[in-house]
Amino acid sequence: MNIYMSVDMEGITGLVDHTHVDQGKHNYERARAIMTAETNAVVESAFDNGCREVLVNDSHSQMNNLLIEMLHPETRLISGGVKPYSMVQGLDDTFQGAFFVGYHARASMKGVMSHSMIFGVRNMYINDKAIGEMGFNAYVAGYYGVPVLLVAGDDQAALEAESLIPNVTTAVVKETISRSVAKSLTPAKSHALLKAKTEQALLNRNNVKPLIPPDNPELRIEFANYGQAEWASIMPGTVHEPGTTTVRFQAMDILDAYRSMVVMTELAMKTTFC
Repeated sequence: MNIYMSVDMEGITGLVDHTHVDQGKHNYERARAIMTAETNAVVESAFDNGCREVLVNDSHSQMNNLLIEMLHPETRLISGGVKPYSMVQGLDDTFQGAFFVGYHARASMKGVMSHSMIFGVRNMYINDKAIGEMGFNAYVAGYYGVPVLLVAGDDQAALEAESLIPNVTTAVVKETISRSVAKSLTPAKSHALLKAKTEQALLNRNNVKPLIPPDNPELRIEFANYGQAEWASIMPGTVHEPGTTTVRFQAMDILDAYRSMVVMTELAMKTTFC
């Protein structure tokens, strides 16, 4: 069995604010080590439970956070940017399951460091369904017929996963108190939990179906301010809805929608506030 792992940072054990996830802040190097060890716990359990291959995609910010020298030696790692498919780079139909580790809740929702791609996004929609990173990534997996078997992160990420993907296995490593405060397990406890949940997810795999995306989806992104919408609407094919901060794009398929979302959010980050 081949497993694809997308590993984000905001949902990792003990990480609660920007000082942990921003490369320029004092807690970042500690956080990298914690993130890498947590990834290893899942990878080791996957191999111990019969997986032949585990491909890990570093999925946070500049996407070069994981310390490869500390990873399980049989792990394959995708690291760095710019990635055309961002958090799901390398995912295809050669995998029998996907794990999302270190994940968080979508923008505008309760959860530790909750957001959707950038902090300038209020909401993202595929057709009329509000989704975040997790939902979008699960749709890409579903396009390839790959079910999301495990989601690990805070309690709000787990609730989001359970609402999206029936029978998914979730691992809660911290409980939300506020957007920058959590009650967290220690790494030793979270590793034990993640190993057990990985085994459970693999045993349960036949009860989880891929999240199949709609055909010809319409992507809509609501930004935090008008300037971000202006920048995003520079992308050809987009429509800036009059009098709003929402930009829409009619996609050919979910892969087209995903790449368009990456471009729109990258453009939106060029907005300044002076």
